Parts: sequence; C-alpha cells; structure tokens
Amino acid sequence: QLIPLFLIIGSGGVGAGLYLMRLAMFNPDVCWDKKNNPEPWNKLAPSDQYKFYSVNVDYSRLKKDRPDF
Repeated sequence: QLIPLFLIIGSGGVGAGLYLMRLAMFNPDVCWDKKNNPEPWNKLAPSDQYKFYSVNVDYSRLKKDRPDF
C-alpha cells in the first residue's frame, strides 16, 4: 500500500530537481561564466522566450522596447 505513495513522492522530487536544473541552466538571471558573458540578460532579444509557461503571449510578435547598451 505504500508503493504508490513512494512513486508519487519520488516523481515529485525528480520533477522538482529537473525544474531547478532547468532554471540554473537556461534562466538569463543566472550567470555561470563571468569571463565570457558577464551580463547574459543584455543579449536577449525581445522574441526570446525564457519563461517556462506564459499565458496568451506570442513572443514572435514582440517589439524591442529597451535601448542597446
């Protein structure tokens, strides 16, 4: 009777670990390489989607609304 509980808890832990790994690798707020790219958030285009899920936003139609640095 405890096998389903262990499966559910284990899959939740694996899912949380995979999500944290995705955040650490692909989020522009995290900088692992300070020599080559110290500010990765400045190199994002307005059409780059870095959120996991966004409701009713078409990133291909967004225009640039910030200055170049």
